[in-house]
Amino acid sequence: MNMVKKDYKILVINPGSTSTAVAVYEGENEIFFETIRHNTDELKKYKHLIDQNQFREQVILRLLEQKGIILTGFDAIVGRGGVLSPLQSGTYKINQYMLDELRERPRVEHASNLGAQIAYELAEKIKIPSFIVDPVAVDEFNPIARISGMPEIQRESLSHALSSKAAARRAAKEIGKSYQELNLIVVHLGGGISVSAHQKGKMIDVNDASSEGPFSPERTGSLPVQPLMKMCYSGQYSLPEMRKKIMGQGGIVAYLGTNNTLEVEEAISKGDKKAKLIYQAMAYQIAKNIGEMATVLKGKVHQIVITGNGAGDKGALGKTFVNWIRERVEFIAPVIVYPGSEEMKALALGGIRALSGEEKSKNYYG
Repeated sequence: MNMVKKDYKILVINPGSTSTAVAVYEGENEIFFETIRHNTDELKKYKHLIDQNQFREQVILRLLEQKGIILTGFDAIVGRGGVLSPLQSGTYKINQYMLDELRERPRVEHASNLGAQIAYELAEKIKIPSFIVDPVAVDEFNPIARISGMPEIQRESLSHALSSKAAARRAAKEIGKSYQELNLIVVHLGGGISVSAHQKGKMIDVNDASSEGPFSPERTGSLPVQPLMKMCYSGQYSLPEMRKKIMGQGGIVAYLGTNNTLEVEEAISKGDKKAKLIYQAMAYQIAKNIGEMATVLKGKVHQIVITGNGAGDKGALGKTFVNWIRERVEFIAPVIVYPGSEEMKALALGGIRALSGEEKSKNYYG
């Protein structure tokens, strides 16, 4: 194996629904990062998210020009992976098959689908490689994990795989063992929440953060089925309206009118008992899901890892939230917390591993 070349220069692109995060890495070092906020009126011009690619490309190129960053100076461009067909973990070369699927037959219309498109088109301008890394569709489920209880519905692996895998590798490094030697439970805390079981380098079970697991700042997570059916057939809601209630208008925002946990914490500090109850309930549900994943690993868990922007890096109460989880689960395994998001770095490192030969990049064929 070649040693990792420390000075590979990587452009990282991570599209969100109304923003695009852009970063530049030299080796493992971030030398530039900025989140571009897009005007919602500008985005409304596009019928489909994927059609925003050229608009966002031009915004990125203008930003790089303003900062004096030359596109031809990069060794590779890495985009956030989209909702592709189920695939193995790893770094993937962006190819035409992948682009066609994301444009013409995506599993879900999602902002991350733009990542591959933009990275590929920018890389083609200067003839360098382009990659995606650990997209949300990473699927390493055991067959038993796919069974839902209804033959017509199969459980799917859709999660914050990039963040979870990066946190798992970081924990393994700190423990002094390889990721492939360990059993870990990893929790990603963000607008959606993923709780995953990692067994010897594979993510063998995880809740679909769009429809299962704990509620989050803006998603309902798992719901009692009978009342949900009654609501769906009440005639009061259309299918798109129900989707919004479940993803975007559920969870904390439905109870408290905000999806901003800092606002929730401020309300709690002023004595708001309802805010405290709902916030504690989210921690309670996360802990329950950690317990579920412990049974997947038959109780043999080396570490519980909590990461993401909701992992308590902002204020004392944020740390208290993580402690509410910790006090319920630390009997299972030691808990380690990595506050904040390291997705941009994880994308860059995936590209570096592929360029250096540390990891063989994969080809995607659906």
